[in-house]
Amino acid sequence: MLVVDDSKAQRRVLALQLQRWGYQVTEAASGEEALEACRAVPFEMVLSDWMMPGMTGLEFCRKFKDLPREGYGYFVLLTSKSEKTEVADGLEVGADDFLSKPVSFDELRARLRAGERILGMQRELVQKNRLIGATLDELQKLYDSLDRDLIEARKLQDGLMRDRFRDYGGGTVSLLLKPSGHVGGDLVGSFAIDSQRVGVFSVDVSGHGVASAMMTARLAGLLSGGSPDQNIALKAGAQGRRDAYPPALVAERLNRLMLEELRVDQYFTLAYAEVNMATGAFALTQAGHPHPMVLRKGGRVEMLGEGGLPIGLFDGAIHGQTRGQLRAGDRLILVSDGLTECPDPAGTELGSEGLRQLLALNAGLPSADLLEALVWDLAHHAGGSEFPDDVSALIFDYRGA
Repeated sequence: MLVVDDSKAQRRVLALQLQRWGYQVTEAASGEEALEACRAVPFEMVLSDWMMPGMTGLEFCRKFKDLPREGYGYFVLLTSKSEKTEVADGLEVGADDFLSKPVSFDELRARLRAGERILGMQRELVQKNRLIGATLDELQKLYDSLDRDLIEARKLQDGLMRDRFRDYGGGTVSLLLKPSGHVGGDLVGSFAIDSQRVGVFSVDVSGHGVASAMMTARLAGLLSGGSPDQNIALKAGAQGRRDAYPPALVAERLNRLMLEELRVDQYFTLAYAEVNMATGAFALTQAGHPHPMVLRKGGRVEMLGEGGLPIGLFDGAIHGQTRGQLRAGDRLILVSDGLTECPDPAGTELGSEGLRQLLALNAGLPSADLLEALVWDLAHHAGGSEFPDDVSALIFDYRGA
């Protein structure tokens, strides 16, 4: 407690009474002396006379409130002034309370107790702010660590489809993958079955984020061309040659694996096709995925598939199989629902018909450019380049036998 008064007698009377109440008291005979003391010691409470030679109590209060300090300083002005404008002046410079002279000790003690309550609440607030600040720092560190991990996860996921373009001789495969976040649940890819046949697939795992990305990594291994022994679509054929299960059976094998071995709460949709590059014939299965499409050389768009049930939802689900024929210059296109279900600002989805129109509009472009044009057109439809769901697509461009 700091007591400031140019009258030594007044200071001593106040100081003695405050000491009886248990306060540690420092005295100052002027505003200048008090200000120097406050620079050295962060007094929590100050009792200061208003009228003093040199620096007045009002000026001292203003300078006291401007001092840098961690906690709050409670300032009481002692005055014989009672005019409203003078009281307003005191409040304007930061005085917290006023006490009329001659001082009533009962009133002084009551006002000091009120000040102590305010200081107690302020100390509690400072402590809570420290805790909040420390918590925010920890959260920021955790966020930064998580962000770094997600960036690395994105690199790993990009590595699952290392080749965005692949030439199989009788046809080429072009890929598009644009996650809605750091990582996503979409996967597109292809693998060689033998010298004449190729498998192409599009997968969309339920949900978003890390859990979905982990499932896509598992599925990438199950449909990998680099590890044919682990590819769930491939089997050993006659004379040691590689063969493939029919697309519908591939879907059923994946469904059984999800329900009986992996036992996860996720499911995924799938479009998988086997293309014979020697003849252009293909067979495909659709498991809850958007309809595959064929973009004919002349620009006509044909929709394929029968819908089907997603993978991992129902035990014993039966998946149908559709057959078709490609001619030189035709393209087989697989997309995720991030394209067909992308809403515009009014909430209207692009839909299969909207996608058909975009494909027809860009039919003259090479496949890689067509995929890029789809992203631009989708951004125009959505009103921005950030999409609510992962966007992926695959184009198999058939050259002909």
